[in-house]
Amino acid sequence: MSRRGGPEATDVDLATVTRVASLQSFVTASGEIVATRYADIGSSAMGRLVGLSVKEGDRVKAGQVLARIDRVQAASSAAAASAGLGALEADARGAADQARSAQADLEAARARAAETQKALARAKDLRTAGLIPQSELDTAVANADSAAAQAEAAAAAVARAAQTRDAAERRVSQGRAEQTRARDLLDKTEITAPIDGVVTRLDVEEGEMVVIGVQNQPGTILMTVSDLSAINAEVKVAEADVLRLALDNTATVSLEAAGGRRFPGKVVEIGASALPQVGTQAAAREFRVKVRLAGDTSALRPGLTCDAEILVAERSNVLAVPLQAVVQRGSDTGVFVVENGIATFRKLTTGIIGGLQIEVDGVAEGTSIVSGPFQALRELADGARVKTRAATAP
Repeated sequence: MSRRGGPEATDVDLATVTRVASLQSFVTASGEIVATRYADIGSSAMGRLVGLSVKEGDRVKAGQVLARIDRVQAASSAAAASAGLGALEADARGAADQARSAQADLEAARARAAETQKALARAKDLRTAGLIPQSELDTAVANADSAAAQAEAAAAAVARAAQTRDAAERRVSQGRAEQTRARDLLDKTEITAPIDGVVTRLDVEEGEMVVIGVQNQPGTILMTVSDLSAINAEVKVAEADVLRLALDNTATVSLEAAGGRRFPGKVVEIGASALPQVGTQAAAREFRVKVRLAGDTSALRPGLTCDAEILVAERSNVLAVPLQAVVQRGSDTGVFVVENGIATFRKLTTGIIGGLQIEVDGVAEGTSIVSGPFQALRELADGARVKTRAATAP
């Protein structure tokens, strides 16, 4: 209690509403340097690594041979596939010859059938005229029926020969596919660079066994080739900040390994979904954001840690107050304005946050406001008496 019997004045820190020429709001995040394009190179062939023609740090061209896998088994498979294809092609030629022969037999049978039909017609005419006995007519009928049956049999033989030929042709196609697969596997015993770049990681030594991926088991990664002509900073942004970002936001990336050197850049990619959480403990979600660096990045290497400061908003010639001075009272946001030792809650509208300042609207420039301490602000009531807190000796 004061000497006059009223409540004692609360010790507070005071600040002034000031006008700033430029207020900038940033999102900060950490991550690492990555190449814009890179390829983890595995093998499509299994075997021993018998040749390794590059070392880490070497610059390579697309199509350049980087390593060789033992090709004995692959070469044997390719030779067997070629020999098998030759045999199938020979079978297909024989089937085609049989089909042509069956077609010729069919044509001959049809010609004989036509001739016997003509002979039967003549025999009928002669029998009607009484010039031949019935036995000769019966013989003509039998010959015609036999020729017709032979023609039908020849037609069936043609169909069977065609099926045999088609099956042989399909086996040839299958053999050619097998030959292509075997030759492709043989070609892949030579591992080539898919892009121009630098060997930024080399995980194997000559003589090691190389395996290919099977179902959920990953295969051997031999090396990584990175295109270092363009560099990104890949950072993890907290979910509370990611919605503030937009493509082409300007950014500044600093690297401790480069003596704190700072690189300008811009946001080129914002993750559409949160990154997987590691471990069972609940943690804030994070999103992957890529910042394309500008300037001379030739000294940078993938894997270097970095910090990014991304500019998300900027205002010119605005009023600002210390961030901690803004408080919530019920559903209203505002500050405590101090006049004649009395703190009065003043509702206002806030804008962007820039560092330790926040943009405000609804209070005049030069107004004295309560800026702390936190405990006093939390408990301060509208109309309370306040006084400036005495400075603490260092």
